[in-house]
Amino acid sequence: MLELCDLTKKYGELFAINSIDLTLDRGDVFGFIGPNGAGKTTTMRICATLDLPDGGDVLVDGLSVIEEPRRARQRIGFMPDAFGAYSNTTIHDYLDFFARAYGLKGDERRRGIARVVEFTTLGELLPKEIASLSKGMKQRLCLAKTLLHDPAVMILDEPAAGLDPRARVELRELVKALAGMGKAILLSSHILTELAEMCTNVTVIERGTIRGSGSVSEVLRSVTPKQRVFVRALAGSEALERALLESPRASEVRREREGVSLDYDGTEAQLAELVAALVAAGLRPIEVTPQAVDLEDIFLRLTEGKVQ
Repeated sequence: MLELCDLTKKYGELFAINSIDLTLDRGDVFGFIGPNGAGKTTTMRICATLDLPDGGDVLVDGLSVIEEPRRARQRIGFMPDAFGAYSNTTIHDYLDFFARAYGLKGDERRRGIARVVEFTTLGELLPKEIASLSKGMKQRLCLAKTLLHDPAVMILDEPAAGLDPRARVELRELVKALAGMGKAILLSSHILTELAEMCTNVTVIERGTIRGSGSVSEVLRSVTPKQRVFVRALAGSEALERALLESPRASEVRREREGVSLDYDGTEAQLAELVAALVAAGLRPIEVTPQAVDLEDIFLRLTEGKVQ
């Protein structure tokens, strides 16, 4: 649904984006991660036909944003990190204006507004002026506006910025629902715990260059092949520690919480063999827990914190 092909953007001698390749399919929620100035917003603006690349192309449902920007734009919903609106405009008037801008007419426009209002649960707020809305409600309104023409590809730039915990949870559920409808979603965020919970894939970018891309577990494995594992056995942590220290694939073995934690450099099948060996040795393991993937750790390992 969205394909970035050798995408490049320069400002003078500076590469804002340097030969980026990326592919999103239906139902994908792709997290775009990077420090400030990494090139995330520039990439998203090009995908949304708001800027032109110096090299490469972006295909939206097979349509080039360079050769067919108007047709591509009909399939894109872009939600910027900040949106402008007259403070004394009502929610209904705001949505009606953008529905007309998208070319929706008559009953089609009324049905489109009703559909996005129901999805974002803004019905009771339609007569309210935008100035009276909370940050979370404004984000819902911007999302509703973005959905009016039922785009196949959603590009969301920092949609959770400034939201309280409840509003972030609600936004996460809306994003999951959109993915369930088959929409391809590219979103950026600095709230990495949110991305880890909602994204099917992530891409880490720094100084215009992709540092890692794939599922969260794949990107973590590209950083380090070792996985942190916690093991607990009825034989006790001392005996368990001695046995694990003898495993050639185990390192950083240490006692922890009535058990033993270790870094394991092997596949799931090899980890299963290790557990079988512990059973055979009479240690009676009762818990083997791989630690959850930490997206913040991936970010810190792949980026250097440099700006350009």
